[in-house]
Amino acid sequence: MKRFVITVLTGCLIGNSLLAQKEQLTHGYPIDPVPFTSVKVSDSFWGQRLKASREVTIPLAFNKCEETGRYRNFELAAHPSDTTKVTGYSFDDTDVYKTIEGASYLLQTYPDKQLAHYMDSVLDIVAAAQEPDGYLYTARTMNPKHPHEWAGSKRWEKVEELSHEFYNLGHMVEGAIAHYQATGSRKFLDIAIRYADCVCREIGDGADQVIRVPGHQIAEMALAKLYLVTGDLKYLDQAKFFLDKRGYTSRKDEYSQAHKPVIEQDEAVGHAVRAAYMYAGMADVAALTGDTSYVHAIDRIWNNIVSKKLYITGGIGATNQGEAFGKNYELPNMSAYCETCAAIGNVYVNYRLFLLHGDTKYYDVLERTLYNGLISGVSLDGGGFFYPNPLESMGQHQRQPWFGCACCPSNICRFIPSLPGYVYAVKHDQVYVNLFMGNEAELKVGGKKVSLHQETRYPWDGHVTLTVDKNSAGVFAMKIRIPGWVRNQVVPSDLYTYSDGKRPGYSVKVNGEEVTSALEQGYFTIERKWKKGDRVELQLDMEVRTVRANGKVEADRGRVAVERGPIVYCAEWPDNDFNVLSLLMNQHPQFEVVEKPDLLYGLNQIKTSVQTLEYDEQGRLLAKDRQLTLIPYYAWAHRGPGNMAVWLPSEVRATRPVAILSLASKSQVSASHPAKSLTSITDGLVPADENDRTIPYYHWWPKEGTTEWIVYEFPEKTEVSSSTVYWYDDAPWGGCRLPRSWKIYYKNEAGEWTAVPEADAYPISKENPNTVHFAPVKTSAVKLEVVLPEKNAAGLYEWEIQ
Repeated sequence: MKRFVITVLTGCLIGNSLLAQKEQLTHGYPIDPVPFTSVKVSDSFWGQRLKASREVTIPLAFNKCEETGRYRNFELAAHPSDTTKVTGYSFDDTDVYKTIEGASYLLQTYPDKQLAHYMDSVLDIVAAAQEPDGYLYTARTMNPKHPHEWAGSKRWEKVEELSHEFYNLGHMVEGAIAHYQATGSRKFLDIAIRYADCVCREIGDGADQVIRVPGHQIAEMALAKLYLVTGDLKYLDQAKFFLDKRGYTSRKDEYSQAHKPVIEQDEAVGHAVRAAYMYAGMADVAALTGDTSYVHAIDRIWNNIVSKKLYITGGIGATNQGEAFGKNYELPNMSAYCETCAAIGNVYVNYRLFLLHGDTKYYDVLERTLYNGLISGVSLDGGGFFYPNPLESMGQHQRQPWFGCACCPSNICRFIPSLPGYVYAVKHDQVYVNLFMGNEAELKVGGKKVSLHQETRYPWDGHVTLTVDKNSAGVFAMKIRIPGWVRNQVVPSDLYTYSDGKRPGYSVKVNGEEVTSALEQGYFTIERKWKKGDRVELQLDMEVRTVRANGKVEADRGRVAVERGPIVYCAEWPDNDFNVLSLLMNQHPQFEVVEKPDLLYGLNQIKTSVQTLEYDEQGRLLAKDRQLTLIPYYAWAHRGPGNMAVWLPSEVRATRPVAILSLASKSQVSASHPAKSLTSITDGLVPADENDRTIPYYHWWPKEGTTEWIVYEFPEKTEVSSSTVYWYDDAPWGGCRLPRSWKIYYKNEAGEWTAVPEADAYPISKENPNTVHFAPVKTSAVKLEVVLPEKNAAGLYEWEIQ
């Protein structure tokens, strides 16, 4: 078994051992991360994101913890009562832990005594809720006789389902270690250790233990990290136990990656966040134990993701049904789930695989995810959030100020401040330069200090300068990542390919003189005895590129995506005076890059000539010349709801001509439950089948059992004689089901609502259009009245009137 010297994952594994290095821990990652505390970002692009996190996101998250009763849960748990009503989610405690984690990362870069004191006061509340044996789970402790409905009647009873007791432990440990590293205080760490000890005592295959695995994974990676901090092997053993027992307990389904033992898995399935956290945990345990069977399994799963299940934005998780990976090549755009938490998990996995294998392909995926599908999850000002990150919209998607299930906002809180730890890495006498952003760094190379600083306008410009400010290490190799996008590789597979025939290049100079090197695993290596003031200049040709998807990706056939450098672009309504969903790209497009320093905190637009397809009043198809303006995908949805698309038609078969105006689309629409998505019922788009999630819909969720309505007010009195509804039903995962009943009313001469006369039947079918015919009436308005199911909402794709 190959033995490695222990290393530390900054933001993931912390090597500040409480044992004060009394003994050498072994079997760590072959490559050493550079701690985030050693890199100070001075970059305008990422500096703005870090500033928004510090000034808006984290204060907002702490405020929401107060406002939504997260802290109150701990206060109630400190004084249990049979009369306390347990509300919210069983994992609400983690929002507190994750926000403390993110704030702790910030303290290292931006010391703040007031923030440190605030966290200390929160930890007093958390500590008071802990039971004497270390158990800390407010969803049970605040009312042990009547705990949360997901918690089960006793400890660990429902932990493989919905209790999230181990999930809470995982985020507690992650937050506690970050807090310990940032402040030196053991206050949070001791709380986490007591809970971890409780789990280690009660979970296992011993005589007085029970065998359980996490329903929602993350404890595996957290316990591996806790082993590194404390040197106590039982935490690593517990992490490995959780992985080894998966697939052998009563839970054996794909949703929770328990359908087979982890070392036998070869496809990414089920809930995408749980999966990514598990794969990251497998990498950690493999590195620390030397169990290569874990590594082989992760390699197989990673290949499946990047060749069949990865969005061009780096997002993972195609479907809202279980927030899960779809089938191979199932990558819909408008209904793409691409949860923000899953993008963060994708970064964790690829980072660990880089540390194991040292190949740029993992950072290529990481960078694509980082610049696109991850930061799209939080608004530029830091105060709005996406849960899903779709690649197409008709205005039904908008960032929200918070969510009841707040996992994504609180996850963004902890990730963005940890970003500096992903820039560099070190292996013996080799320095890896993996991300390009302005920064100053203090590295340890062979135990000796090396100081670097980096200057660049990346991602808008491909010029990067690295300067050696101090070198006590003598000769070392600087390994500079040459991104896949400049090596003509979109992703490390044939899932996406460039379609424009361009051949961009790159050059590297040392002190003004060009140097050459054969690429090794995607790295350009310069080995020399570096001296103070040595400058490395990297020039990456940053051209606008068009991309095609593998023909097996049905949603993207006949379409292209546009990207420049690491940035994926999209077409959005505010920049274009036509319907961006009805355009047709030129076969040989020419692009212009336009700098917009004052738009959306500064970005580059891309402009090109296109055509739009539209029907005239006679139903003839017309083509009109237009100029299309594109913006970075991460920046969409900042200027109000409307149309957006990443994949743009380049073949007529993929276009969606502007529909002829119908009676419904000419009407003024109102409803009992106002929502931006109400426009979807008049857009002329009907589902291909009952499971079609590629078009928008309207629903009354979270209402249940009520009578709801939608009204069309016509521009003038019109004779109508039939109505067709396409119902939306997202069983089994969603909250919408077919209605109990529905009825059509019209407004009579007296202005009163009257049931349409001689209606034949009101069918209720999920698979087919639901049409009712009635005696013709001339009216100025019609109303659709819907009785919702007793315990569900209802929804519809389209409501037609003829």
